[in-house]
Amino acid sequence: MIRVAVLGSTGSIGRQTLDIISSLPEQFRVIALAGGSNADLFRQQVERFQPALVNLASAGIEIGRDQRAEWAPLEDIAAHPDVDVVLVGTTGKVGLAPSLAALRAGKAVALANKEALVMAGAILTDTARRHGGQLRPVDSEHSAIWQCLWGEDPKSIRRLILTASGGALRDLPEDKLADVTPAQALHHPTWNMGAKITVDCATLFNKGLETIEARWLFDVPLGRIEVVQHRESIVHSLVEFSDGSVKAQLGLPDMRLPILLALTYPQRAAEPQTAPLNLAEVGKLHFSQIDAERYPLLGLAMEAGRRGGTNPAVVAAADEIAVQEFLAGRIRFTDIAPLVDSVLSKHGAVSDPDLEEILAADEWARRETEEMVTARA
Repeated sequence: MIRVAVLGSTGSIGRQTLDIISSLPEQFRVIALAGGSNADLFRQQVERFQPALVNLASAGIEIGRDQRAEWAPLEDIAAHPDVDVVLVGTTGKVGLAPSLAALRAGKAVALANKEALVMAGAILTDTARRHGGQLRPVDSEHSAIWQCLWGEDPKSIRRLILTASGGALRDLPEDKLADVTPAQALHHPTWNMGAKITVDCATLFNKGLETIEARWLFDVPLGRIEVVQHRESIVHSLVEFSDGSVKAQLGLPDMRLPILLALTYPQRAAEPQTAPLNLAEVGKLHFSQIDAERYPLLGLAMEAGRRGGTNPAVVAAADEIAVQEFLAGRIRFTDIAPLVDSVLSKHGAVSDPDLEEILAADEWARRETEEMVTARA
């Protein structure tokens, strides 16, 4: 029995995780649930899974008298001795502290939160190494690379190649991007995800973050990590080795496969949770170079990763605020990249930051971005 804490249970990753757990009750037990702003859904999840520990980011939640769930801080949930795997399905910096707490306690962390590794990759990986914790990737791209590397000598890696669908706006003429509405940006052609990550897919900012994540997860320099556009989202990523061989992991675009694998590693589940891949039905797979001018946020994120220090935390925070402002209708889609660029340009980076300095850079970037948006109004 694998005992699981699900952080971000009311989000897209959290809901899919609980669907998997529901279908395999003999394999999993939910010890803790932590949700966001959807109190009604969270209450239903608590009633269904009967966790021992709960946490809701928004207003308090009434727990029925027949339920014994206790409220606990996220860090306490993540480090609880009854938890084997902590699924971090939150977005933003909120995932960082519980991820660190779980790794310090020697837990396995199934990480779907991009910002934690982007902000503090060196600290997270060092903490895992020193305390015997595990970082298990949940992003489909990193899960694909992870699987391709099983049984391989890390020294034989020549390149990591991440694939990108191009997002909801990939076929929209570039001169129409300034008029894009939030509804358009949220209509992803192949994946069903939360609002923030879907907008980041449309700008390809998510791929820039993923290159930084890959650098820490697999200890490969950023100069050997590339991104290629792949419209069908069937090939989730590839690894090229020193002898020229290339391995790829394929599957239909369904997050349940990487989620399940992160929960059950080093075993694979006996029963599939996703539809089988029929390549004859797929027919063709297309790959192309990324248009850097169309997707400036990809380059900005990768440049922040190359600079290192507090720069990745700054671009992640600036983008988070800029996306919020776009979804609220206060800025245009094409304003996101210039805002992030301006904030990064103003940042006085710390080259080898501790956690306090990283969090300070994050807070500074959020305030700076908000002030820039206000000044534009």
